[in-house]
Amino acid sequence: MGNGILDIAVTGLATAQNQLLTTSHNISNAGTPGFNRQQVLLSTNTPQSGGAGFIGRGVHSSTVQRIYSQFLTTQSLQIQTQSQSLDSNYTEIKQLDNMFAEATSGLSPTLQNFFSAIHDVATNPGVIPSRQSMLSNADALVARFHSMDQRMSQIREGINTQVSSTVVHINSLAKQIGEINKQIIWAEGSAGGQPANDMLDQRDELINQLNKLVNTDTVRQSDGTMNVYIGNGQALVVGAQTLSLEAIKTPDSPNNLTIGLVNGNSTIQLPEDQITGGTLGGIFSFRSNTLDNAQNSLGRVALTLAQTFNAQHQLGMDLNGAMGTNFFALPAPNVISASTNNLASNISTSITDYSALTTSDYELSYDGTNYTLTRLSDNVSATPSSSLPLTLDGISVTSATMLASERFRIQPTINGAKDIAVNINDTTKIAAAGPNRTNAASTNKGTGTISAGTVNPLPLDSNLQQPLTITFHTPYNGEFDVAGTGTGLPAINQTYTAGADISFNGYTFQISGSPAAGDVFTVTPNNNGVADNRNMLLLGALQATNTLENGTANYQTAYGQLVSQVGNKTRELEVTSKAQANLLAQTQQSIQSVSGVNLDEEAANLLRFQQAYQASSKIIEMSSTLFDSILRFG
Repeated sequence: MGNGILDIAVTGLATAQNQLLTTSHNISNAGTPGFNRQQVLLSTNTPQSGGAGFIGRGVHSSTVQRIYSQFLTTQSLQIQTQSQSLDSNYTEIKQLDNMFAEATSGLSPTLQNFFSAIHDVATNPGVIPSRQSMLSNADALVARFHSMDQRMSQIREGINTQVSSTVVHINSLAKQIGEINKQIIWAEGSAGGQPANDMLDQRDELINQLNKLVNTDTVRQSDGTMNVYIGNGQALVVGAQTLSLEAIKTPDSPNNLTIGLVNGNSTIQLPEDQITGGTLGGIFSFRSNTLDNAQNSLGRVALTLAQTFNAQHQLGMDLNGAMGTNFFALPAPNVISASTNNLASNISTSITDYSALTTSDYELSYDGTNYTLTRLSDNVSATPSSSLPLTLDGISVTSATMLASERFRIQPTINGAKDIAVNINDTTKIAAAGPNRTNAASTNKGTGTISAGTVNPLPLDSNLQQPLTITFHTPYNGEFDVAGTGTGLPAINQTYTAGADISFNGYTFQISGSPAAGDVFTVTPNNNGVADNRNMLLLGALQATNTLENGTANYQTAYGQLVSQVGNKTRELEVTSKAQANLLAQTQQSIQSVSGVNLDEEAANLLRFQQAYQASSKIIEMSSTLFDSILRFG
């Protein structure tokens, strides 16, 4: 009897000791990241059959179980990777929003100052200081375009740096997960299949850290290892084996770094739209959906401003009596050849309609028969054609030397803000005046009047400044003749309609009222037109003219839309990221309520297990006393 009681007491002592050790382990790791509370699971020993029935033979520790909820953990990973993605996206877009929202560093004040200087020249066309102020404000406007584009390029470089460092971190975590998978196989195998709880916690914590960087999916294997997949199913860890990622240049956009999977001696690019969640997913989303659009939008404003201003400036005359030249220098579309293209392959592109420009990039592909020009923002294509030119949204591909399956990326506006420049540094070359002047002969008898006239859109007529004479028939029969040099001249028996356009030599004017027989009107070169401001007034009017988005927006409106889009997206991300962070906190609190260490509870367990240990010790003491009594009887 003493022996049986002793055996039972020893089992109780051993299990109580295990419980005390496990409770102490819980308390020690209360602050350890990723630690899950553990508990000893007890089972009764097989009872001994006797005449009086089955007599218990004590207890044993069947296993040490970690308190773990797979459902809550999976939910937490999903919420966490989305939260991290929103946070990183918000952090990046906030930089853009701050730049656009700053009253002194935005484009609007500088643009307004430039047009104010234009209006000043219109008021004082012959005053050199006014003209110099216009050039200075033009330089300031260009500098503002440059500084804003440079800031966006710096943000892009920052993203590239993050991609590189994140890839290094991902590879490190993947290697650690693969190594701990190997240790778990060995540990659980040597322990007869008992779970290696602390190693499992360490692996879960590594997966948790990886999930913050990129969306992570896991699949538990029968041998206890965990396979890890990123993106939309790309394997990163398989058992103890790991694959490596590498930061590489995007083949059709070398200024951007993306990620590729190292496969032997080659690296395979992973599609960015499949890299979702985590820091990587957030910065990729920001770059493709916000940064590219913002840089293209700013470039579009710069290009359209430069082109429309140049077009009008060339219709005027400067202080030297020469026709105006390009006021701004503007870049051609940026063309990128795919890395797989033949080095000899090339294309020629141009912008044929600046008002139709969008903020998208384009791709020209060739299947061996037809060329296809595609707008990448929504994958809309122009009708495929076997010949060129091919035009879409004002972008024209005029020639191409390509092999089948090759492609080129066309970025019409990306460098607009970066490369715009002032093309004039001589105040006398500002074309403020109109090239011609109109007059009514002082001997006219009728009430007819002639307008100042305007130059027709480019290209300029070579006979633009050739004199014209308009003479009404005698006797007056409602017709007039036009004399001069140029296409269609002389023109006789022209029907007179009051206020109707009369256009010759690329110059359009109107005669109104009731001319009399023999009345004469003339169009002559505007020699010495120092005080003429007609072209400068037309240049100033461009500020309010809808020249963008197919004639629906002006410079300020288009820029305002960009600022509004960035601001609204920033606010949206601020709200959603906070909501996602709150949801994550709630989920983690739920996990802690199940798996976390409650020090009060553990302290109570210590007392309970200590008492159990003491009780088992007391049984051993009693067993010894009974055994001694039996010996005395002998």
